[in-house]
Amino acid sequence: MIGRGNLRDAPWGWRKSSRSAGNASCVEVGVMDGGVAVRDTKHRAGGFIAASPAVWSAFVAQVKVGRLDLC
Repeated sequence: MIGRGNLRDAPWGWRKSSRSAGNASCVEVGVMDGGVAVRDTKHRAGGFIAASPAVWSAFVAQVKVGRLDLC
């Protein structure tokens, strides 16, 4: 699911990684009913991408083992 709109006040508990250290180039993750949403911190009103819990878990598992590294 891809959505648009200002989600700044959405009750999804948006948070960004503590490793971002104030860097403006990061994403926020929010837990929503039935899934997880991801948005760009530089353009919060630009939209979000949402995934089911199963899809999000599979994505995180692939990231953790390095299968999605760009380098």
